[in-house]
Formats: sequence, C-alpha cells, structure tokens
Amino acid sequence: MRTDLHAAPLEEIRSLRAQVKALGGEREQIAVVGIGCRLPGGAHSPAAYWDILCRGEDAIVDLPGDRWARERYHDPDPSRPGRTYVDRAGFLHCPLDTFDTEFFGISPKEAASLDPQQRVLLEVTWEALEDAAIVPSSLFGSRTAVYVGISSQDYGRRTLAGAGTDRIDAYSLTGSHPSIAVGRISYVLGLRGPALAIDTACSSSLVAVHQACATLRAGECDVAIAGGVNMILSPDTTVALSKLRALSPDGHCRTFDAAANGYVRSEGCALVVLKRLTDAVASGDRIVGLIRGSALNHDGRSNGLTAPSAPAQAELIRAALADAELRPEQIGYVECHGTGTPLGDPIEVQALAEALLSGGRPVGDPLVLGAVKSNIGHLEAAAGIAGLIKALLAVRAGEIPPNLHFQKPNPNIDWRLPIVVPTQMRRGWGRSGERFAGVSSFGFSGTNVHLIVGSAPERGPRLHEDAAPMLLLSARSDAALRSSAARWAERIAAAAPEELRDLTFTAATGRERFRVTAVVHGSTQTELTERLTALAAGEAAPGCHIGARRDRPKLALLFTGQGSQYAGMGSGLYRRFR
Repeated sequence: MRTDLHAAPLEEIRSLRAQVKALGGEREQIAVVGIGCRLPGGAHSPAAYWDILCRGEDAIVDLPGDRWARERYHDPDPSRPGRTYVDRAGFLHCPLDTFDTEFFGISPKEAASLDPQQRVLLEVTWEALEDAAIVPSSLFGSRTAVYVGISSQDYGRRTLAGAGTDRIDAYSLTGSHPSIAVGRISYVLGLRGPALAIDTACSSSLVAVHQACATLRAGECDVAIAGGVNMILSPDTTVALSKLRALSPDGHCRTFDAAANGYVRSEGCALVVLKRLTDAVASGDRIVGLIRGSALNHDGRSNGLTAPSAPAQAELIRAALADAELRPEQIGYVECHGTGTPLGDPIEVQALAEALLSGGRPVGDPLVLGAVKSNIGHLEAAAGIAGLIKALLAVRAGEIPPNLHFQKPNPNIDWRLPIVVPTQMRRGWGRSGERFAGVSSFGFSGTNVHLIVGSAPERGPRLHEDAAPMLLLSARSDAALRSSAARWAERIAAAAPEELRDLTFTAATGRERFRVTAVVHGSTQTELTERLTALAAGEAAPGCHIGARRDRPKLALLFTGQGSQYAGMGSGLYRRFR
C-alpha cells in the first residue's frame, strides 16, 4: 500500500511523463534552438540565407583572385592533364586572412598556421550560440558535444607538402588537422562533451547532426553543436572532379532538369545548436524547429563504388519515418540531395517514390521537392547542414522557396507521380504544427543519411513582456563596439514591432559581457535605430551610455622570511584560495 508520503511525488512523476508524451511521445524529440551560417551569396545569418532563397538568387561566382591562378589551371578541354574545365563556384564573400586572434585566445604566430576552416568554425560556433541566446562562457565545463562534418584538407596539403618542409612550424599540424578543428571549439569554450570530426564525404554534416541527436537522446550531453565546413583553397580536388566529369561546365546546378550536367563546388560553414525538447521548453528557449527522427545507412555493394543505390535510399527514408513515428503522407516537402547529375536525380526520385508515394497521397497534396544546391552549389562536407537549415526555415515559415534552373523536366524521372518542383515561392504549405519535411544527404563514400524535421511547438507566454526598451551591447574594444552597433542598427530597423522586446531582452541576457559596454535607450524603434547609427559612427547621442570595465589588478603576496612566516605558508594559501 502506498502512503500519503509517496503519493505527491508519484503524481508529479505521472504529470511529467504526460507532459513529455504530449511534447512528442516517449522518445525524446530534438529541438533546434540556434543557427549560425557563413554561406555563399553573403548568407552570414539565417535571415540573410532565407532572403537569398526566397528571392531565388544564384550565388555562384567567378574564381576569386586570392585562390589560384585561373590561367594556370583552366582549360575548356576536360582531357587536358592537370587542368579543370570550370572556373566558377560558390565562394564566400569574405577575405580568408581576417581573423580576430585575440578574441579566441590564439596567438598571431599560431593563427598564421591555422586552416581557414578552423577560423570560420570558431566564428560560426559563437554566432550559433548567440542565435540560441546561450552565453558561451556559461557552457564552460558543461557536457556540451561538438560534431562537425569536415573532409577538405586543402590547407594542410599546401602547408605540409606543397610549400616544402622548411615552412613547417610547431603549429602546422594542429593548424591543419581535421580533428583539431573540432577539438579547438571544445578547448576554446571549455566543453566536456564528445567532440568528433566526421568524414563521410558529401553526407558528413548531416551525419554529424544524426550523431548529435543520438548523443542527446542517450543522455551523454545536454547541449550539442553540429554541422559542417568546407573551404576551396586548392585547385587539386576541382581538377580531380573534372577528370570524373562530375562538374557542371556552365556553373549551374540544374537539379531535376533535362539539362542536368553535373554539380557546382561550393564552400561555407553552418552549425545548429541542439537540445532535448523538454530541456528547451524548460529553459524557455526559442525553438526554430524539431528534429523528429533520422536514419543512417550505406549503399553496400551497389553497381559502383560511388554510384547511388535506390533500394538503399528507400530503405533509409522508411527507417527515418519509423524513427519519427510518422506516416509517408505526412511529409509535405523533401530537401533532396539533388546534385543535378543525370544519374543521381532520377535514382533519388525513384527512392522517394518507393518510400513516400507507394501508398498514395491525398488528391491535390503532391510531394514538393527542392534542392538548395540550385542556389548555392554543393558544399560537399557542409552540404547536408545547408539543406537542413533551409528545411527548418521552410517549415517555420510555411513557405517553400523556388528551385532554380528547372526549365525542362528530366525525362528519366516519372513526372506522372504526385510530385512537384516549385519554380516560384510556394505559400500556404500545411498548417502550423503539422508541417513535416525530409532532408537527404548521400555521400560519395556510399554513406547516406535522412532527417525528418517538424514545426516547433506553440510558444507559451513570454516572461519578459515588461522588459525595458533598451539595447545592451558589449565588445572587447571601442572599434568592435561601433561595428556591433552598426549591425544592430540594421537589425532593429528591419524588425517587426512585436520583435523589438524579444531582441532587446536577448541582447541583455543571452550575450557574453566584455570589457566595453554600451546601453542605448530609445522610446521608439526609429529613435533606437538612430542612436545606434550615431554610436556606430562614433558620435555622441542622447540616451547612449558607454562604459569600460577595468581589469582587476593582480594581487601579489610577498613572504620575506622574517617575522611570523613559516615554511609552506604561501603554497598553503595558494591551494586554499586559488
């Protein structure tokens, strides 16, 4: 017989279990609470990325002058040894040699040997945590995991082999090794969870997310940072892919189109911050979307080492559906791997048909297909995470951006199926809380992964409704503060009025505090924008207060050996008060 002493805790446990079940079943769903990205086309934030997709922009550009000499490696004849027939790709709109070494505690000498992939990973990690309103220093010593898809080693090959042994220094190995790229994130932030570099070629970053979800569900970490990075720093891989005839000669990724003739190489970095759904709800986090389920497999012995396998892909998608506890007809959109190759696209659609369409769909509710590679190219190790972020934003907005370069449907795809490829914004997709999308990523290595994402739960009442209408900014220097003020002025000016309190609250509570701080008051959105603009220009403005924290003076104790001192006194004080 239970006593009254045990009744209350038991009822509380039952209540908590009911809440977990209501939030997504006995199996924990994973909440995406933050996004950071540095992608082609100037997509340096989730909002900028979404804007590029909605406008239907093509981010492929000519070879920048800071990479390699075009005349040395380019030739339209694909049979020429040592040459590539392409000179366009999805390059980042930022210089490779700008990096705030002091911000991350890295010496200038070490930074000189640092692979740009490591630099951009550190920056995007910080931005993703800020997007999640997580103060980075609050994670010190925490069970936070880091999983990063990374396969390119252009920088390491150049510095360790191509430049000669005389240029190898003490930092060459740590500056270029993929495992250090991930371990450095945990080192800089003081994280104690798992830290893994993952290389399955094109599927690397989505495999990283899959592994992060598994670690969260197993209780091995409480927060996970996952994604991928890829930088094009050498012509070597481009030359090799040209010999395979894998690249598009005209620089367009024509996914699902009859003129599909290969993919376009691209570079970039993107990361998501993940939590268990119950933890995210308990913390009051803004949830971008949910990862409902995922699956991972390999093509096995297919018709070629690098050739895709329709049976393996179909099996993968069915496994992800089972993991998400969803029915095929509930999936409204699939962000495809979609490289724009004559072989890969038809096989992928065939697999989708077997897994999602074999049981039929409601009339007037076709499965929508798209591929972000038509906008920004193929980011290889970071391709999957770029597709995942697009799918998350599409689920949240209830809109699907257009697929570019789709003019004449590929005749090897059965277009009698209930599928559609949007060529303009597709609005009114599903209903809030009932939108589900699949994301596929298939590796050159044969490793395949599929994730299913869904809408975030309805947001509860906000606790900061009465937060003061002011913006708190913090930076390491006056110049950095002015730069931050300029970015915030743009953000505040573009914000919807109902977003203003959310933005100011997050800036005050979810950002790291540095030496230089400014508090900017504004009774209206316009006034706040004007005062931030003045601060950015270095001008005095009413309602703007700037302060600098003085570094605490270091205390030194001197034991001269006279008077009441005794042996071991100094070391004893050190052990007690350090």
